[in-house]
Amino acid sequence: MSFVSDKRLHAAFAPPKYLAFPYSGIDLSTSGVKMVRLTETAHGLILSKYSEERLPPSAFVDGEIVDRAAVIQALATAARTASVSSVNVALPESKSFLFETTISGSTKSELRIAIEQRLDELIPLPPQETVFDFVETGCGGKGDTHIAGIGFARRIVDNTLSVFDQTPLQVRALEGETFAMARALLPRGDESTALIIDIGKTTTKIAIVANRIPRFATTIGIGGHALTLAVQKHFGVTEAEARKVKAERGIVPAPGNEDYLASMLSTVSAIRDEISHCLDYWQEKASLEHAHEPVSHAILAGGNASIRGLPEYLEGAFKISVTTGDVFTNLASRDVWIPSLDYTESLAYATAIGLALYDFHSYE
Repeated sequence: MSFVSDKRLHAAFAPPKYLAFPYSGIDLSTSGVKMVRLTETAHGLILSKYSEERLPPSAFVDGEIVDRAAVIQALATAARTASVSSVNVALPESKSFLFETTISGSTKSELRIAIEQRLDELIPLPPQETVFDFVETGCGGKGDTHIAGIGFARRIVDNTLSVFDQTPLQVRALEGETFAMARALLPRGDESTALIIDIGKTTTKIAIVANRIPRFATTIGIGGHALTLAVQKHFGVTEAEARKVKAERGIVPAPGNEDYLASMLSTVSAIRDEISHCLDYWQEKASLEHAHEPVSHAILAGGNASIRGLPEYLEGAFKISVTTGDVFTNLASRDVWIPSLDYTESLAYATAIGLALYDFHSYE
């Protein structure tokens, strides 16, 4: 799913192989810029290059670009490092509006017109100030079509594009980050209903996806940095030392570990409770209304997804299987290539890899 904003954004569809651009994706978040480039080989896609550029804390705040100069510089540097000139770009979940509806129409054009006529019912923004896209999710009675869509304020799209206009990068498509994460973490053809939990530095993104299409998403204002601060406060150490302790100890019980564990769990439990509210609502709706399938499993991603003991802790709370994700699941088999990106570090690249896969594994 991608957005085309007037005449400024080109390529909603993957081009023919003989015209194909490199498969590239870029994820812009509070912590910085992450960019990947995939290359197609005889065995499938591999990660050929990647780059990360940190941003000042005030450069990207609450899903919005604040310090344009810092973001432009980070984008240009990341592009040079990854040898990328055209790219698919993520739009932030916190600024998105997911919607589902049933409409009449058979062609993409007819469906879009039908949505436009009801846009004020689906998205809490003035229609003229909204950019949206959608995918078909099934057929209803009397020739109706079920669709899942996503919308953004036009100013978010325009602001993002205007920043990229000042870089060497050509934006090929914009996509909501939850769609990109699902494409990276779930195997192509996966029809399950899954909970994706992306634990970043300052936020935790939650998405419930069915058939790899997001049907619910929200962002929690707590992330892994809060755990780092808890370690700092408990041990009185530097931030760098706290990150090391967090990685080594995680939230695994051990003799003499009680006070430390309590300080960590006070933050982890806040994340757990927020996720539980969303999950319980979905599961109850699935049970009572039969509108959706219940969530069968959860996948952890993000820069803080590899905390020791976290999958087991959440599994006990949610009563479903919880595993750490594999962002390379739709790339070539590891029997024929070994990623240069460390597994733990790779968990922060789910969105970027999913964006790069758009041209290869499209919803269209």
